[in-house]
Amino acid sequence: MQASLDLRPVGYLHPDAAVLVARVQEEYVERYGSPDESPVDPAVFDLPEGLFLVGYDGPDPVATGAWRRSPVSRLGGTSAVEVKRMYVVPERRGRGHARAVLAELERSALAAGHDLVLLETGTRQPEAIELYRSAGYEEVEGFGFYADAPLSRCFGKRLS
Repeated sequence: MQASLDLRPVGYLHPDAAVLVARVQEEYVERYGSPDESPVDPAVFDLPEGLFLVGYDGPDPVATGAWRRSPVSRLGGTSAVEVKRMYVVPERRGRGHARAVLAELERSALAAGHDLVLLETGTRQPEAIELYRSAGYEEVEGFGFYADAPLSRCFGKRLS
């Protein structure tokens, strides 16, 4: 069942974004035993260097996704962004929200002049891996904070 999702750009510190980021961190604790410890500077998600989206299903904030510029090069791309904070609250999963967020992140990154999207996820998130693969992402060599993390998997997709 696909419900409509109202995607709005907000700052990383927006109250709705903060609630959802806290929820995804709780999920990381459940799946991995600790929160995501990669360093995050909220300013990197401000336009034009990045974008942070909150998705609303009716009045409820139910999804997030963001991108920030990345110096990493893979798949022959010349200007990369890294997707971060992809999340849909458990009670609203299975409605196409994650796919809608990812599509808007790709569209906005391309519109901002980028031709490569990179991301990292973990082996204990098989549904995320399946989403990315079904959206055309391919596994790439690890990068950044999680380059050598055994439970980490990195993916990339060229945009055109």
